[in-house]
Amino acid sequence: MKLLSVNVGLPREVEWKGKIVRTSIFKAPVPGRVRVAKLNLEGDQQSDLSVHGGIDKAVYAYPSEHYPFWRQELPGMDLPWGVFGENFTTTGLLEETFHIGDRFRVGSAEFIVTQPRMPCFKLGIRFNRSDMVKRFLQSGRTGFYFAVLKEGEVAAGDSIELLEKDEHNIPVADVVNLYRGDAANQELLRRVSELPSLPKSWRDYFRKRQWNPDD
Repeated sequence: MKLLSVNVGLPREVEWKGKIVRTSIFKAPVPGRVRVAKLNLEGDQQSDLSVHGGIDKAVYAYPSEHYPFWRQELPGMDLPWGVFGENFTTTGLLEETFHIGDRFRVGSAEFIVTQPRMPCFKLGIRFNRSDMVKRFLQSGRTGFYFAVLKEGEVAAGDSIELLEKDEHNIPVADVVNLYRGDAANQELLRRVSELPSLPKSWRDYFRKRQWNPDD
């Protein structure tokens, strides 16, 4: 497992559907070692803190393995590392094979997987496609967020070391599939709604989707 690219970006204003929108979706690779703090990377900043950023969404990672799929889906479009708004472009980490709550070391920093990424309309701005959010979610290739357990420095080329697997063994992909509509799996809904490493807003959402056996 390896970190292929470290990508950062600052807020900018762009025109979208006749309105001016402030967004930080435009990320670009940076060379050298980059400082990782509790809320974001050095040189990176979120635009709308009501839905982006925070302790549980400090660093967004996206598997490089998904890029070939998108190159087929979006022929002729330039897709450099960071195009999905990710801070880390990774290899060897897939949503199906690691879990909410797994802990990793990258460089001198340590991280915990907290949740998948649910895209907002600004992903459509980055690709100049109104259908991009829907396509992204339908693909299941969402990427995932890290919270920062230990501040440090990272750089492209650093290895990603698994420090500890979460005992609940719930892959990121299972959470994505539940969100996409797998409400029939009530046992998984119950397990996910009780998952301590998943942010409270997610747990509350899945708790509300459980069937009440008394109804």
